[in-house]
Amino acid sequence: MPAMVGAIKINEISGTAIFNVGDVYHMSPQSQTKTFAGAGSFNTGDYLQVNNGYSVTHTIDSDVIDSSNIGNQG
Repeated sequence: MPAMVGAIKINEISGTAIFNVGDVYHMSPQSQTKTFAGAGSFNTGDYLQVNNGYSVTHTIDSDVIDSSNIGNQG
């Protein structure tokens, strides 16, 4: 379905990122990463005021494979 999109502000797109506006049939990631971060780590915007109390990020992960991009190389 068509979508109405308002204003978009893009500061930076990395070399492995995917950016899309509108309809998409297929998007295929070429890489994957796992990121651990505490409270307020990924806030973005022009005029932020972030107040976080005590924050703990647990990084114990016993999985061998969380996600795979096998078959997405293209």
